[in-house]
Amino acid sequence: MRRPSSSTATGRPGLGEHLAFAALSGVLLLVLYALLRAALLVYNRDLIGATPASAFVEAFGNGLRFDLRLVVFALAPLLLAIPSRTLMAARRWQLAWLSLFASLTLFLGVLELDFYREFHQRLNALVFQYLSEDPKTVLSMLWYGFPVGRYLLAWAAASWLLFKAFQRLHRWTLPRQSVGRQAGGVRWYWRGTAFVVCLLVAVVAARGTLRQGPPLRWGDASTTESVFANQLGLNASLSLAAAAKVRWSDHRDNVWKASLPAAEAEQRVRDMLLTPRDRLVDADRAAVRRVMSPDAQRTLPIRNVVVILMESFAGHYVGALGGQGDITPNFDRLSKEGLLFTRYFSNGTHTHQGMFATMACFPNLPGFEYLMQQPEGSHRFSGLPQLLSKRGFDNVYVYNGDFAWDNQNGFFGNQGMTRFVGRNDFVDPVFSDPTWGVSDQDMFDRADQELRKLADGQRPFYALLQTLSNHTPYALPDKLPVDKVSGFGGLDEHLTAMRYSDWALGRFFDKARQAPYFKDTLFVVVGDHGFGSPEQLSDMDLYRFHVPLLLIGPGVQDKFGARNDIAGTQLDIVPTIMGRLGGEVQHQCWGRDLLGLDASDQGFGVIKPSGSDQTVALVSGSRLLVLPQGGEAKLYDYRLHEQAGVEHVQDAQAVGELLPRLQAFLQVATRSLLENTAGVVGGQEAGSLAQREEPAQRPGD
Repeated sequence: MRRPSSSTATGRPGLGEHLAFAALSGVLLLVLYALLRAALLVYNRDLIGATPASAFVEAFGNGLRFDLRLVVFALAPLLLAIPSRTLMAARRWQLAWLSLFASLTLFLGVLELDFYREFHQRLNALVFQYLSEDPKTVLSMLWYGFPVGRYLLAWAAASWLLFKAFQRLHRWTLPRQSVGRQAGGVRWYWRGTAFVVCLLVAVVAARGTLRQGPPLRWGDASTTESVFANQLGLNASLSLAAAAKVRWSDHRDNVWKASLPAAEAEQRVRDMLLTPRDRLVDADRAAVRRVMSPDAQRTLPIRNVVVILMESFAGHYVGALGGQGDITPNFDRLSKEGLLFTRYFSNGTHTHQGMFATMACFPNLPGFEYLMQQPEGSHRFSGLPQLLSKRGFDNVYVYNGDFAWDNQNGFFGNQGMTRFVGRNDFVDPVFSDPTWGVSDQDMFDRADQELRKLADGQRPFYALLQTLSNHTPYALPDKLPVDKVSGFGGLDEHLTAMRYSDWALGRFFDKARQAPYFKDTLFVVVGDHGFGSPEQLSDMDLYRFHVPLLLIGPGVQDKFGARNDIAGTQLDIVPTIMGRLGGEVQHQCWGRDLLGLDASDQGFGVIKPSGSDQTVALVSGSRLLVLPQGGEAKLYDYRLHEQAGVEHVQDAQAVGELLPRLQAFLQVATRSLLENTAGVVGGQEAGSLAQREEPAQRPGD
């Protein structure tokens, strides 16, 4: 029978009409979320690859369960109104609530289109991390990097259409005036029965599963071999809500939980990190504090150290590592002068983690992904600033942007760096981006000037040079000195920025080679992290971690060759540098001197994505063990470069060996950080920032 028009359907809604309105509203929301999932699929279609259509059908089926869970929250006020005739009749408020809920979740769905393209993750804690930074910079990044205006107009128009759709459902579910006794007159026990039944159905739908134990979790979407399809099954709003719960809880509630006996875990970590040239000290107080005595035959005739941290310098697109498209011709040329590590990884997927892993030699841990902004970041780590400051090295940190971002000034100042050159210190730059700062060529030009000044002094020096142009919205001069990249679809602009950064890097080395300091300086060029590509290697998306590490210095190739296939991470940079400088050194780095290891050692590294995703992984030689939060460990054989790919391996014995190593590393590193025993001797030095801010900590640590 046709529903009455608005001219006749003006009665007060009762139980039947109320349930019909709630059910139809739920269906409308489910359709909305399915369309958003389809939009995410189409927008990121480059990631489909060879994945069969059946995997995406399965993903949409999984997504229905997650969407239904969200719909229950949307309908909760309507379901709670069932016992009351007055509340059931309050359609104006119900319409307002449903329209607002749909509009907000639609906004998150639109926001996620580019978020997923950039990070290959559903909405997570990165959203809150960016919002907690300088609002002006974040808004500028969004405005200049994405079509914000068009998105907002589309969102507003779609929100209006949703409101009109809910309004139409309201009219369809009004009773006829001619009905003698409206459904609102249904007796209380029928309303009570309907309320109980609806409540039970809602609870089952909100749990998402009939199993005993925990309700629906993100791991329940991982039912196919495609990472993209599995991610597609999740729901943006639920993912962001879970991240918010973690974000605004005590960060120590989200740290890695101990799963091994303390003594066993500690011994495993010592076996992983200590070499025959390491002597353990303070064993009763510190996990891996040791004295390293480098082999004098493996040192280099160097006086200075320059670390160059390249923004988003993905190994997958580096020509010297098999990348296509001639994106990095200058790095490829430089790689012929030095030692290139071919199986190297960042410890995280955000510059923040790249900075403290590279310079402070401390891992990226669950719950401490933004260590430099957390209280524990005030500890004094035994990284490059600490170790070289004790040797009387001078220093400089040159950066395109503002050192307030990520608390770089506070963190590195506390670690021992004293001179900072940032965006406000550049005079007449070639190009200045309104979001981030000056271009990479400006940064490198100023770096060359600063290094020449340091070379005129009596003391050796170390420097950190950090690029930024290869970051949305890409700080590039109007007249590019390189050809734009084409043929890579949505990555063309990103890869053009990478080619520009490579050009600036090559230009810097051309200048540095003419400077007096060049002949006795070790240059360490490393990517802070990679970025996603259409192919995804395993659940960990290994391309986002694969970065090049290049050492250029006097005698490097003569002693160590041109390429090294050992597996390593940014944690290995500091001990590798100290091994080339020579001399006994006491430290507590969570990496090793890669050039002081036995030739049979294939290397290892622990990696973790940024944000609230607590998936962790152990790279061991050519194998990758991925441990999802609350899930089962998966073992892969991985290949990089021209023959890139992964194969899922069923090897219980290997998992049994690698999994405890991964768990122990995270467990012991977390305990060391919480107890402040991860850094310099005694944990704190007299008058240090850590001591002033945390006087309640144990003096012995």
